[in-house]
Amino acid sequence: MDQHWEDKHKKLTEEREGIMKKLSDPLIVKNREEYASVTQRLKEIDRYYPLLQEYETLEKHVEEDQYIVETEIEEELINEAQKDLDKNQQKINEIKRNLDFIDNEKNRIQDEIKDIVLEIRAGTGGDEAALFAGDLLRMYSRFAEKRGWTVSIIDENQTDGEGYKEVIVEIEGKEVYKILKNEAGVHRVQRVPTTEKNGRVHTSTATVAILPKPKLDQVTIKPDEVLVEFYRAAGHGGQNIQKVETAVRLKHKPTGIIVQCQTERFQHQNRDRAMEILQAKIWEYEKEKAVGDEGKSRKNQVGTAKRCEKIRTYNFPQDRLTDHRIGQSWHNLEAIMEGEIGDILFETQNANEFVGDIDDESDE
Repeated sequence: MDQHWEDKHKKLTEEREGIMKKLSDPLIVKNREEYASVTQRLKEIDRYYPLLQEYETLEKHVEEDQYIVETEIEEELINEAQKDLDKNQQKINEIKRNLDFIDNEKNRIQDEIKDIVLEIRAGTGGDEAALFAGDLLRMYSRFAEKRGWTVSIIDENQTDGEGYKEVIVEIEGKEVYKILKNEAGVHRVQRVPTTEKNGRVHTSTATVAILPKPKLDQVTIKPDEVLVEFYRAAGHGGQNIQKVETAVRLKHKPTGIIVQCQTERFQHQNRDRAMEILQAKIWEYEKEKAVGDEGKSRKNQVGTAKRCEKIRTYNFPQDRLTDHRIGQSWHNLEAIMEGEIGDILFETQNANEFVGDIDDESDE
């Protein structure tokens, strides 16, 4: 373990043990101010602690695998140890990146704290594209969980299986937009679908769009500019799951933008969530219009979902992810699809020196 994190691990472990002893004292509960202070500090420590614990465990595994690679004579055992070694080292790199994110948060500028609306749509490839859209949703959701962000589904059009024709989610947390804004574009997957009988590799796509959520005072929507429609929420495969019209569809008359929400239990809740999405889309629309390039941002982000417009390829037979904008690849897709994408996001941003939006980048 790096000396910095080794020292921090030791310090936080001691501090955490002291806090746990305090919390076991019934008297502390009666002192609300001290109790609030102690539990808040525990919450801060626990952002680091599980990662540091896993870091320490993985380093022990790496040492064991390294010893086998250097001393073993049987090739099969060496290959197996090397595979575990590479896998664990990748996990360590991901943990270090997450720790760095957390460690630097206090120095980040308040203006960079922006929430987003994430839209994922199945592109070319039928059912397999819908399944891939679901995989991307899980990947971003798992990454968000590790970062301590909140993910809420706003609207979804799910297939009979586990895929999505379209899914819209809201992600809230520190620097969400800054970290995820460059994910916008066409993502391509190459793999053998579960329904493929002959073992052929299929190519499918899904599109990702990132919309920053504006502040309340940045977008003004007049009541007479919005057409409101209520309807029954639908379940997977289009089956009705409610007998009352709780789902809401909003149309902004001046721009023609339409949004909908059906995931909340009550009509007014769906309306409020839909209005938030409408504000985000109008804000993007007005921003593009102001620079005289209406529609360019969305087009650059998602294109037409054709395979040739890819920004990234997930090649499962070769266990490789490639970002075509920077010409760099990563392995261990299993871990990547479970949200271990910190290194990828970091390298992509650094290589392209992404200071502003990805709108200036051209599709390949």
